[in-house]
Amino acid sequence: MTTVSELPSPLTLLPRAQSGDEDAMNHLLTSITPYVARICRSVTHDDGADATQEALLAIYRGLGTLREPAAFYGWVRSVTIREAVRTAKRYGEERTCSQMESRQEANPLDAVHISDVLERLSQAHRQVLTLRAYGLNEEEMAEVLALPVGTVRSRLFRARRRFQEAWQPSAA
Repeated sequence: MTTVSELPSPLTLLPRAQSGDEDAMNHLLTSITPYVARICRSVTHDDGADATQEALLAIYRGLGTLREPAAFYGWVRSVTIREAVRTAKRYGEERTCSQMESRQEANPLDAVHISDVLERLSQAHRQVLTLRAYGLNEEEMAEVLALPVGTVRSRLFRARRRFQEAWQPSAA
């Protein structure tokens, strides 16, 4: 049995998977599953497994549209975030998880405080802060959330302000 660590790199598997090699496609999807799952959990919280499945399916279906192999991980991230947001909306999730799961904090208690502050924000504010933490710009967030860019900018501005207001008492 082949373990993930024994698999060829995704960039090596990509051309073979795009040309229809089923084994290469299976290995490629297996190798990116932990990355996809981590992103989905941080966006959807309790529905991470469903979002991961939806994202992997979208990656499988759309892999033929990827023209630049060097853009693979950026493309996977974009597809994954889009599917995670769709899953969260579909399930009517009231909470999105903290983006801090993907980062190492100097003080572990900071992550606890940050999660607490994020949980007190509205779902819309948590979403834009989480998407920003994953490196999306306003235009990309607007596309993922199906909102006008101006609305995203406004939400991001308000979310940052609400976060700072909520953080101040717990920072003291």
